[in-house]
Amino acid sequence: MNLTSTAAFHNGKAIPKVGLGVFKMSDEAETIRAVQHAIQTGYKLVDTAAIYQNEEAVGQGVRESGVAREDLYITSKVWNSDQGYETTLRAFDDTLKRLKMDYLDLYLIHWPVEGKINDTWKAMEKLYADGLIKSIGVSNFHQHHFEKLFTTANEKPVLNQVELHPHLSQQPLREYLAKEDIVVQAWSPLGQGQLLTNDTLKEIAGNYDRSVAQVILRWHLQNDITIIPKSVTPSRIEENARLFDFELTKEDMERIDALNRDERVGPDPDNFDF
Repeated sequence: MNLTSTAAFHNGKAIPKVGLGVFKMSDEAETIRAVQHAIQTGYKLVDTAAIYQNEEAVGQGVRESGVAREDLYITSKVWNSDQGYETTLRAFDDTLKRLKMDYLDLYLIHWPVEGKINDTWKAMEKLYADGLIKSIGVSNFHQHHFEKLFTTANEKPVLNQVELHPHLSQQPLREYLAKEDIVVQAWSPLGQGQLLTNDTLKEIAGNYDRSVAQVILRWHLQNDITIIPKSVTPSRIEENARLFDFELTKEDMERIDALNRDERVGPDPDNFDF
């Protein structure tokens, strides 16, 4: 396994298991440099969203990386206020213009907005059928959101991007998604840094001569969870990619599993202020 390793989708496509997240990257020059450095380090996946207001910088970083667009994997998301059929089509067009790209590898519904999920998905199915998106998926969906979506969907989402880390292991949702053949991707895989001081994780990291962040990210990969850790720091971008030359033992995986508290650092999709 390495930075080019992928997780297979049920539609025949695949996604890199490790990518760069760009949430809260608001400085344009810093974002361009982070994207460029990640790609030059070997990352293939960059994950952005309309609401991050950095799609232009992501596109610029891709162009300045020296790596061909077709060799990379770009994800973006439709924001809540743009959901609905016609508005999603317009929002996607705006995203492509900001990125200066003519297609996306993956487009996601960012949050499950009550009453708009099915119409939004219908628009995404059209964009998928038109070849403008290689794969379509969702973010922050609970099981009941999928059940609602499936009442009208012609295409099944390939991926669900959710908050997931050792304090929020999402085991019941992961089991449901595995049955539905939907890939799990973790946003905030490090719990927005809150896990980096955990004594158990520090002890485990010391035994492998690794950072706590590397141990947490490796735990995700060994659980078949794809990850998009965010950093603008070149050394951390590189560190977050050095996950493939060590393996956590079964015992250490179980110790990390036991840290679950069902505790979020972000909002619950059922109680989100849309």
